[in-house]
Amino acid sequence: MAAPRQVVTVGGRELSLSNLDKVLYPETGTTKGEVIEYYARIAPAMLPHLAGRALTFHRFPNGVEQKGFFEKRCAKHRPEWVATAPGPGDHSGTIEYCVIDEPASLVWAANMAALELHAPMALAEDLETPRMVVFDLDPGPPAAIRECARTALAIRDVLAAVELEAWPKSSGSKGLQLYVPVNTPCTHDEAASFALAVGQLLEKQDPSSVLTSMTKAERKGKVFVDWSQNVRHKTTIAPYSMRARPHPTVSTPVTWDEVEEAADGANELRFLWTDVLERVEDGGDVFAPVLSVEQVLPGAR
Repeated sequence: MAAPRQVVTVGGRELSLSNLDKVLYPETGTTKGEVIEYYARIAPAMLPHLAGRALTFHRFPNGVEQKGFFEKRCAKHRPEWVATAPGPGDHSGTIEYCVIDEPASLVWAANMAALELHAPMALAEDLETPRMVVFDLDPGPPAAIRECARTALAIRDVLAAVELEAWPKSSGSKGLQLYVPVNTPCTHDEAASFALAVGQLLEKQDPSSVLTSMTKAERKGKVFVDWSQNVRHKTTIAPYSMRARPHPTVSTPVTWDEVEEAADGANELRFLWTDVLERVEDGGDVFAPVLSVEQVLPGAR
């Protein structure tokens, strides 16, 4: 039998939604309908961070306990109003990615169980120029969010020494990410080299806690500063994206005060989708400055 469908109107666009009662997060009973609700409600804060970017979907049509799949190429069966743009592509050439720039297209993606949305640092109109530098802090157990927060504070100090600011967000999984807005001429190589240099400085200062090597065997108890997320073809989980974890956590923009609390062990920086909606309703999008603040990387062209 055909799955029951519900026709809704979002921003003047008509969409047909299906399987709204299907449980995508079995541990919490979170349904596809609730996932769609989250994305519909978070759209005003999230869309500015997605607009104009070639997005990669991580889809879980059978829920988070089943294997999902990454989807770069925008589906042929997409509505005609879902925009596309060339993205970083792969070895076989250019790929037309989905561009999510309005509430209806975000709801459409959620209806396809695209639980995670991954975005590049560059806009599709200029794939060679990243708009920000990202530090992706990944803890190797038993290190956890507290150690990530301490590393983030150390990175903040290094950045301050060269008159740069960063904005933090949780990964929604195990770690923490720092975005350094540039919004001025910069190359991917310059962004990656800068992130690596900062990571190597911290690694030299505290080799027992920080590393920049990608060798997983060396990460136990340390925070891996993943500078490679700045490479041209890489993407990072988008601000406000849900994660395909056992619980419906979200990659959530946080304040430096919260990072300091996490470094002291008083905050785990773990937020469910319902928490995030309340945070944005109360405090707005604390990540908004990333889109407009202009900074110049040391040594940039």
